[in-house]
Amino acid sequence: MRQHGGRLLCGCGLLAIAIALVLSPSDTRAAAGQDWPPFVLVSGLLLVGLVSEEDGLFPAAGQLLARRAPNGVLLYAGAVTLIAVVTALLNLDTSVAFLTPVFIHTARSRGEGEAPLLYACILLSNAGSLILPGSNLTNLIVLGHAHMSGGEFFRRMAPVGVVSVMVTATVIAVGHHRELRATVAPAGTVKRPRVGVGLVAVAAATMLVVALPNAALPVLGVGVLAVALRMRSLASALRGALDVLGLPVLIGLFGIAVGLGALGRAWSGPASLLTHLGTWATAGVAAGSTVLVNNLPAASLLSARTLAHPFSLLVGLNIGPNLFVSGSLAWVLWWRAARTTGAQPSLREGVRLGLVSGPLAIVAAMAVLTASGTH
Repeated sequence: MRQHGGRLLCGCGLLAIAIALVLSPSDTRAAAGQDWPPFVLVSGLLLVGLVSEEDGLFPAAGQLLARRAPNGVLLYAGAVTLIAVVTALLNLDTSVAFLTPVFIHTARSRGEGEAPLLYACILLSNAGSLILPGSNLTNLIVLGHAHMSGGEFFRRMAPVGVVSVMVTATVIAVGHHRELRATVAPAGTVKRPRVGVGLVAVAAATMLVVALPNAALPVLGVGVLAVALRMRSLASALRGALDVLGLPVLIGLFGIAVGLGALGRAWSGPASLLTHLGTWATAGVAAGSTVLVNNLPAASLLSARTLAHPFSLLVGLNIGPNLFVSGSLAWVLWWRAARTTGAQPSLREGVRLGLVSGPLAIVAAMAVLTASGTH
């Protein structure tokens, strides 16, 4: 079923590009030029995440957190911090794909309910993807024409991302406060991670994302090299890389994003609408569009022309996916990662928490954005 859905999405994406090329070749080329760097960057970050997971960095962090936290509340606080850091440095898709099983096992090892950590992985990854450019593809799509360094983006948006994480984490904690009362500590020793290729790749990718306006190809190079050095054979390296990348889904989303980006260049409707909206309304429209068409195609459509409030748009595009499962690719990766561990995630519960935390986080994020003078 998953492969069939991936092939269907891939086919839709290729069809969207073909139609766009026939109707407006120049607009399609411009849209592809804006959209390819983010998809290449996230591919590189996912490969770095794969090597980090193979080196045991994520499980070791989870085990250490489980042993050091004296109670469920501090364990949850540590998990929130770890999710935010991994999302910022290695992209939200890496966070949900690799941290979800880690935190499920962490909760089980302590005899605690896994729900708070399970739903935190998806909702906090979306909410925290405003901290660095590579944290979310939408950041790079929307600011593709700005040529802004990672350091400048961090200065403007890190406070916004931190506030959205804090609000979202509070809603999850209140909704599942009973599961956070356990004080059971796990038995056994912490398995030491392999300090080598994975850690070096994380550090290299982080420096490239922060330092370069367009780090897509360098980060992809780091990811490919890390996989090649870490895996024992070429066959296993290819299998692992293809599995974590989910190429049919990435190709499909890229095609749809390019098609909608071409539409946004040929049709002035979206740009005209955003021009007449204020900052708060821009965030609201962006959040609603993620539910309708996913945040990546929405970002391509809405940022096809010059934007009056690009950072407000990002608030809606990044936090908006918490409103419903159609909002981002991260929901699919989270569901798949949770089910592989034997967990039974509830989409209804995830959406319930998101419908409460999403609007509150958007309001808090926009308040910080407005106070800082960044729009």
